[in-house]
Amino acid sequence: MLPEFLIPETTVREAGSGPDFNLGDTAGSVLLLTLGITRILEHESLDISIWGSPDGSDWGTKPIITFPLKFYCGTYQVQLDLTERPEIQCLRARWQVNRWGKGDPRPLFTIFLFADVLQPAVMMAMGAV
Repeated sequence: MLPEFLIPETTVREAGSGPDFNLGDTAGSVLLLTLGITRILEHESLDISIWGSPDGSDWGTKPIITFPLKFYCGTYQVQLDLTERPEIQCLRARWQVNRWGKGDPRPLFTIFLFADVLQPAVMMAMGAV
């Protein structure tokens, strides 16, 4: 099932969430999540969190991982280790946006979020094993 986009490239102006993603046979793996921000205005921030669910309906009360708050275009990666969370079968990305200062008060971001299984050889090279 992976690699796959958890958020296909999209423009966001308000808080929201991506589609539910079923992990299938990659449940219980270590994932590499890549966030891309290709468009942004000044004086705004983006907060991306990843939520896990065993059944696609109960998403809990806290995300399983979050990216540090983002203010600039670029690509950013985090590892999501699900090896000790085999009950998580589905993922969903959520975002919050904020804008301050002059001009249009609505934030504007173009983003994508890509997920792939982190292969053991890459994990060894990163010192994660």
